[in-house]
Amino acid sequence: MKSEEIDLNEKGKVIRRHILEMISQAESGHPGGSMSVIEILTVLYFRFMDHKPDDPDWEGRDRVVLCKGHAAPALYSVLAEVGYFPVSELSGLRKLDSMLEGHPCRRSVPGVDVSTGSLGQGLSIACGMAASAKISNNSHRIFAIMGDGEVQEGQVWEAAMAASHYKLDNIIAILDRNCLQIDGPTESVMGIEPIVDKWLSFGWEVVTCDGHNTEEVHEALKRADKITGKPKIIIAKTVKGKGVSFMENVKEFHGRSLTPDEMVCAMKELE
Repeated sequence: MKSEEIDLNEKGKVIRRHILEMISQAESGHPGGSMSVIEILTVLYFRFMDHKPDDPDWEGRDRVVLCKGHAAPALYSVLAEVGYFPVSELSGLRKLDSMLEGHPCRRSVPGVDVSTGSLGQGLSIACGMAASAKISNNSHRIFAIMGDGEVQEGQVWEAAMAASHYKLDNIIAILDRNCLQIDGPTESVMGIEPIVDKWLSFGWEVVTCDGHNTEEVHEALKRADKITGKPKIIIAKTVKGKGVSFMENVKEFHGRSLTPDEMVCAMKELE
């Protein structure tokens, strides 16, 4: 599904409202990192990927691995808006008998390709999916969306070596570089810079962009897609809590819902 007619910036506001409402009703969740990845997901699902919301298991579809599974509210909201299931289902986040668990579940949610949540494992799964596609001569692509705190995990770099060694050029990883994790700035907790040089040294092609500029994200994806013979990563500079002024770059919003008063203020900003 690709549509050039949809205003992705306006769609982003709608999706941000969904995220805050879902997490507020559940009284738990991860709003900060969900808000930072919105433009990445909207460009993928509305502009770039080959997929069919009315046929979630279509064999020719591109696959998404949301490695940072705690950003599930963002993925769920985009999947609902693009047509995989009714928007009304979003109110069930983290509730008993709802299909929307706190982290993406492949078995219960249409459009979710991989169950994720344990940080560091997603890129390894993406490598397996990409290798399988190569062996089967399938042309679909694998998009792996990682958090920057996540790349402190050693398994990420084992997967990076494997992807380069096996020339998995059907992988496009995207790093949500919002510079914050649950305990504070990534560079204070465990620095990951120089992040571009590290990925280059592991044999990947690196593309950078403003992760909140939909045109830049789209161009970065097109550039990465043209590169052959090696895996690619887009390092997208983002802002945790993007879209609500008092949430932006505030680590406390990594994993807590908004108070009723905060919700009123946030919804006014997103009108």
